[in-house]
Amino acid sequence: MNTELYMNSKGEVQYHLRGANVLEPLDALEMNEWVGKNLRIEFLNEIHCRSTGQRINKTFGEGLSYQAWMEDPASVPSVLRPELSRIHEGIALRDHEWEQKHHNQPHLLYISQTGNFKVGVTRSTNRPHRWHDQGAVGAVVIAEVPYRQLAGEMEVALKEVMSDKTNYRKMLTNVQVDVDELFDWREACFDQLGEQYEPFFLDETKAETFHYPVIQYPTKIKSVTLLKEPLIAARLTGIKGQYLIFDGGTVFNVRRHSGFRVRILTE
Repeated sequence: MNTELYMNSKGEVQYHLRGANVLEPLDALEMNEWVGKNLRIEFLNEIHCRSTGQRINKTFGEGLSYQAWMEDPASVPSVLRPELSRIHEGIALRDHEWEQKHHNQPHLLYISQTGNFKVGVTRSTNRPHRWHDQGAVGAVVIAEVPYRQLAGEMEVALKEVMSDKTNYRKMLTNVQVDVDELFDWREACFDQLGEQYEPFFLDETKAETFHYPVIQYPTKIKSVTLLKEPLIAARLTGIKGQYLIFDGGTVFNVRRHSGFRVRILTE
């Protein structure tokens, strides 16, 4: 699921579903209008690697075959561990051109509020979409650096004082943004990082806040996958992060099902 740069007319994050017929892109579907309607997602018993199109039985990473996961540029280890990147030194871990384009670029070090407060790294051009992906209700930038490894190095230093993980169960509740605490955490991060990183610090005066198209949050969460439940048919009550929220607390991670062939119907 992708999102718009700006909130829609309701002040909510606007979602689009970008699918494909194997490797052929399909037209994007507006998703916000599905909320409040009955939604049917049917798994058609086919999974295709989103990199090669090969039919597979199991996905690795986000919709990849095992071979693609080991070889595809977009699954290079420095995606999950930015501190490993060395492309700023001219050294590629997997694919020089891809890493130049995606990792030897300005990056942000930030704090976001999902269910908890967490530190993270993303390309500067991925703002605010990365926060939408997480289901963050608020975010504030700590620093901007010229390449990915440096942001990862700073993130590692901050793991001593705060998490870099999102608790999806907490994220899928009705979290209320706390701007004051976001800024309190940012000050704590400034102190933890110290003078050596001070040239990269940003002193933005406003946090970004986000609202999601949710009409009812779950009180008890049950996560489902199409491999175990090949048909989901229920009223959609919200979209947050990469999750669809259904009546009764069932939640479905869309990104986890990259490569699955499905039929989607709304009523």
